[in-house]
Amino acid sequence: MSKRRSPGEGGAYEYQTTAGKSWYWKAVITKADGTRETMVRRGFATKQRALEAMGDAQAASRQGTFAEPSRQLLSAYLGEWLEGLRLEPATVANYRILLRCHVLDSSIAALPLASLTAARIDALYRQLEQHGRRDHMGERTGLPLSASTVRHVHVLLRGALAAAVRSGQLVRNPADAAHPPTAKQAKAREMHPWGAGELSAFLAWAREHSSYYTAFHTLAMTGLRRGELLALTWRDVDLDAGTIAVRRSAGSVKVKGERGRVVVGPTKTHRARVVDIDSATVALLRSHRRERAGLALQLASAGAVAFGDHEGRIRVPEHFSAAFADAITRCRKQLAAAGAEPPPVIRLHDLRHTHATLLLADREPVKTVSERLGHASVAITLDVYGHVMPGDQRRAADRFAALIGESR
Repeated sequence: MSKRRSPGEGGAYEYQTTAGKSWYWKAVITKADGTRETMVRRGFATKQRALEAMGDAQAASRQGTFAEPSRQLLSAYLGEWLEGLRLEPATVANYRILLRCHVLDSSIAALPLASLTAARIDALYRQLEQHGRRDHMGERTGLPLSASTVRHVHVLLRGALAAAVRSGQLVRNPADAAHPPTAKQAKAREMHPWGAGELSAFLAWAREHSSYYTAFHTLAMTGLRRGELLALTWRDVDLDAGTIAVRRSAGSVKVKGERGRVVVGPTKTHRARVVDIDSATVALLRSHRRERAGLALQLASAGAVAFGDHEGRIRVPEHFSAAFADAITRCRKQLAAAGAEPPPVIRLHDLRHTHATLLLADREPVKTVSERLGHASVAITLDVYGHVMPGDQRRAADRFAALIGESR
């Protein structure tokens, strides 16, 4: 005879939804206040997950620590969570934009925390992958959102819900069982570096046609991040030694309904570094500083921003990226009209990838490239750029054969 469950022991049961099969658990639970109640929790992908969740609740019930899962709506919770973060203002602003564009206007935003499931979160990710992209005005385009951005949404949402678990608002984190794009999928579309000839062609065009030429040249020749370049002061640029000290980074803080502002904070790794520059870049920066002094002496002072606007203010990072996109469009049009092969369209950040990939492909030691890029460790450089590094398979095969031959 099959074993009958004791009253209140509970169990997991299957039910049908419009999306297909799902599972729920039902059991009598003693809450932290001493009251007993029959609990029903739905939305589990498998029977095993439902039983595990029930087991966690029953364990907390026996210890007298079970708390009713939060009925607070996800939208309200995420707002409170963002307000409580102790991070750089630019970082919090970026988190706020990411959540507002891709989570807070979705169907799960109106759900109580307790009703969130991995299946519902997965449905959001699939929707974003299919038609989640927005334009610069925040309007939906109907185009797919990149795997990299969807994964960023997942990391952020999982972190927020993990805080809800720590505070007792959730028994477990539903995002832990979700299926975002893998790290490999996210990186697949992330990098679009130029070849040496393509970079050379663009810089040659920019020298004659773009007022941002020196900034573009410096980015390409150093591998600096956008914000690191824009935050440089002349005090950071030692033209006699041929070095640039990277100590800080500029970023934008945007709050809906308010005018955005530029803030300066530490670098991404919170570490300073020194990057050597070649003699041609040194000469170009000397000329650039003289031009700034010709506009106003204070623009060339030690504390002045090296790549600021005409009033000495740090440029808005997004405006700088837009200027690069415009330059590529004009470059491609003019080179094509002249019968030359135009470089493909890339993002401003791909100048950094170009710097790294060209050096690594030319067998520059990975430690040196990692130091120039300001990565937290060589392992990060290998993880991001390992696929572009040339292998020594032929040399290794010949050397191994020679070793065996010498031993005979």
